[in-house]
Amino acid sequence: GNDKENHVRKIPNVNSANDVTLKRGIIGDLRLFEWLKTTREGTYEPRTVTVTLLDEARSPVCSWVLRGSQPKKWTGPTLAAKGGTDVAIEQMDLVVERIDFLSL
Repeated sequence: GNDKENHVRKIPNVNSANDVTLKRGIIGDLRLFEWLKTTREGTYEPRTVTVTLLDEARSPVCSWVLRGSQPKKWTGPTLAAKGGTDVAIEQMDLVVERIDFLSL
């Protein structure tokens, strides 16, 4: 506008969150895939997702709360018939509006 100097103006309290990638072994639970499907079909359904880190005794250590989350991409396991002990891994990329950290 009217500034004599040409520079980037920093605005406090404006922040953004990067996409979040979740990975897990296939467990037969289709809820994540159904959420992706409804989003792909045009239903706007942002959710709050909580990711909890557990210690060796399976007690909660800390959590990340992903607010305004929507699925962006789902990647299924590689379907290669090579045998062995490979675990089938699925990956879901989420776009999020805000990430909060909770120490338990």
